[in-house]
Amino acid sequence: MIQLLVYLLTFISYLIQLYVYVIIAGVILSWLMAFGVVNPYNPTVRGIWQAINAVTEPLQRPIRNMLPNLGAIDISPLVLLLGCFFVQGLIGQVLIPLLVGA
Repeated sequence: MIQLLVYLLTFISYLIQLYVYVIIAGVILSWLMAFGVVNPYNPTVRGIWQAINAVTEPLQRPIRNMLPNLGAIDISPLVLLLGCFFVQGLIGQVLIPLLVGA
């Protein structure tokens, strides 16, 4: 039973790592669109952008509401990345060793 929990926590850690990659891809794509490198009216780019926003926006919106308005600078992805790294560290450094040692 404990081994199943360890596998589940490891899988959750992998999912968080995948989510980190999606957040970084969203930041890079927003920069590329803002600087005119990528055409936001291209259907493929628009589809990728909508997919990334559908995954990241539900967690970034509450963070944006709590942060002060910094104008054109959006640091909500950075705060979300820090939260993801914290949860990954909690899983890898605290929960799994606690379960294995039990």
